[in-house]
Amino acid sequence: MTQLAATKIPSFRAVPPQSSLAGNLGPLAELPGHWSGTGFNLIARPDFQQSNDIFLELNVTRETIEFMSISSPIPNRGSTGQEDITLFGVHYLQQIQDATTGGALHIEPGIWLNVPATNVPLAPASVTRLASIPHGDAINASGISTLIAGPPPLGALPANTVPFPVGGPVPAPGALNPFVEYNLGTTSPFRTADIPPEITQTVVGNPNSLLDLAIAGQTIVETEVLAVATTPAGGIENIPFLVGNANAVEMSSTFWIEKVSDGLGHTHLQLQYSQSVLLSFLGQNWPHVSVATLKKIF
Repeated sequence: MTQLAATKIPSFRAVPPQSSLAGNLGPLAELPGHWSGTGFNLIARPDFQQSNDIFLELNVTRETIEFMSISSPIPNRGSTGQEDITLFGVHYLQQIQDATTGGALHIEPGIWLNVPATNVPLAPASVTRLASIPHGDAINASGISTLIAGPPPLGALPANTVPFPVGGPVPAPGALNPFVEYNLGTTSPFRTADIPPEITQTVVGNPNSLLDLAIAGQTIVETEVLAVATTPAGGIENIPFLVGNANAVEMSSTFWIEKVSDGLGHTHLQLQYSQSVLLSFLGQNWPHVSVATLKKIF
């Protein structure tokens, strides 16, 4: 039993000394603050009104995420075979806009939690991301954190954008995409017009290539990896309209909190992430992929 799990939860809860909060946040300790940067968004959405299966939206993005510590402990009561545990976490507000038009794309309030190891269920320490999406989705994604020396192995982690049949296997990296909308060499009215030059065929095939490009030449001395998914634990709940039209069935995301050195004895914090949501319609799973590179400003 970890120290967090074994500590008796008092009936009166108040903010603990701030010096102890970072330790209680564990792998989330560096998140509180204001992060700002740029990224990329790819989503195939139904296009019934234009009599086409999909419209492929491609955006270069500007993004901010504001993380704030939840200063009070969060008690979860145990039952047979399990003592009470205490959670600590951060809440956040993510806002994304199109970098070309300035138009709104996404807003997301949510929470990250540091969860101690437990006996019931028998599970190691973990992290959980809870998110609410105004389209009508609520997400619960769980996973683990890992601290690694050096940069993240982004080149070995391609992001799949190729649609595949519901119930079928996920295509291998580099698999042929049969939908012409994804081929930038072919003109299509069912794709974002005036695509910015940053969006190349390589980026459409593997958005994580933008993350590699962003850290090229950097000296990253340490990376905290937060990898969560809605399977096998957690899930996504959607309003009935989404279930019937573009059902979000699965989400996975990896956040890399990177400590970057300037070679002169100074470091700053950088946050990169890659996220994929499977939207299910017309018998296909359509990967909705978002990536970004943000720096901690305040």
